[in-house]
Amino acid sequence: MSSNIEKNSSIEELLPFKEIPGGYGLPFFGAISDRHDFHYRQGPDEFFRARMQQHNSTVFRANAPPGPFNARNARVVVLLDAVSFPILFDTSKVEKRDVFTGTFMPSTSFTGGYRVCSYLDPSEPKHALIKGFLLSLLGRLHTELIPTFHAAISQLFADVEADLDAEGESAFNSVSDKFSFDLLFRLFAGKSSYGAGVGDGGSSLDTWLLLQLAPLVTLGLKFVPNFIEDLVLHTFPLPYFLAKSGYEKIHRAFQEGAGELLDEAEKKGLSRDEASHNLMFVMGFNSYGGTKILFPALLKYVGSGGEDLHRCLAVEIRGAVEEEGGVTLAALERMSLVKSVVWETMRIEPPVQYQYGKAKEDLKISSHVATYVVKKGEMIFGYQPFATRDPLIFVNPDEFVPERFMDEGEQLIKYVYWSNGMETDNPTADNKQCPAKDMVVLLGRMMLVEIFLRYDTFNVEVGKLLLGSSVTIKSMIKFI
Repeated sequence: MSSNIEKNSSIEELLPFKEIPGGYGLPFFGAISDRHDFHYRQGPDEFFRARMQQHNSTVFRANAPPGPFNARNARVVVLLDAVSFPILFDTSKVEKRDVFTGTFMPSTSFTGGYRVCSYLDPSEPKHALIKGFLLSLLGRLHTELIPTFHAAISQLFADVEADLDAEGESAFNSVSDKFSFDLLFRLFAGKSSYGAGVGDGGSSLDTWLLLQLAPLVTLGLKFVPNFIEDLVLHTFPLPYFLAKSGYEKIHRAFQEGAGELLDEAEKKGLSRDEASHNLMFVMGFNSYGGTKILFPALLKYVGSGGEDLHRCLAVEIRGAVEEEGGVTLAALERMSLVKSVVWETMRIEPPVQYQYGKAKEDLKISSHVATYVVKKGEMIFGYQPFATRDPLIFVNPDEFVPERFMDEGEQLIKYVYWSNGMETDNPTADNKQCPAKDMVVLLGRMMLVEIFLRYDTFNVEVGKLLLGSSVTIKSMIKFI
């Protein structure tokens, strides 16, 4: 065994060493076959579950998504348990250069010609400069988040109620996306997206996101044969020009509104243009992309939780707001059930499902039952929905338990991995944890607060979308 393999804890040393099971099949054809299993014959969960059962291991070799363009790039070591998964956060052991979206990287045309911070490894000099700027900015915006959220959300509820009055139901995803884009534009650019002339920007960002993430998704169109969709989505990179006009319109308005932020970036040594595209990525990909999944997921699980859960949330929220004299950070910190519900939503339906990293050296990686050696240069892939539903960590892991992270359960929040790090960790200029981690969690809490300050209960129907869940609101009973 290589001498540069690092020593692990004494417990890990007691685990037996095993060869990593699994393989990649025939050159080229093995990757294509696994890709069809993943997207069409099995679907993601069954793809990983079947191989985990076949190998009787949560660590194995496979061709992982998306693996387009070059079949060899699909070869990964898969991690499916909560113990092995955190190796992907340790940038002293894994390289995160150009692996943000996996075994491929979209063209830099989508980001103004720049490799934005998400694609940089912390060893690259520009990473600390850009992420330090982003963290300082997000820290400043934290104090503006509550009043900005409150100012923007009234339109969301007005849209939902208008739909309920006219149609008897409201498609929550569309009104939520509209609200999210306006909220984030207000935060980053200092004005309403409607006042800036880009009120419909969410749909433009949807196109921009889809073109970058196409290799990871399945459209599920019944009138399109699978092999045709696979050829179009998963074989060749999709071109930026399809999103160009929408992205550039938002970018121009963003640059005009975010002038003070860009001034600050220049003082730190970043060009205005590079800083603006990094800010656009944080706003459009990290934040808008995250809330696009998080807000409907919250409505899905809380709405399906029933009136008893709604009553408990309403009592906690209204009591804390009354005692603190308004919706404040202090009031939000008092809401232990609200916090638990948001963490449980992110555990059971994480906004980011995949994590990747390339071994910088020969590594020992331990699961619950064994230790494996991953060779330098091998790609490591983690499927987050399995790691955060690890049955050896969580009781009833596939069940939504609103109070899971309350009281003694709070010690389990370190196993909530949605942000490319443990929930108990903090993003820094030297790691790859999402710089907007705290902001996204706070947005989830505030969504619940605003709902239960206005309504006593609501009913939903749920379905599945390309990214996340679809939610249709069937009724909302107002608090009087």
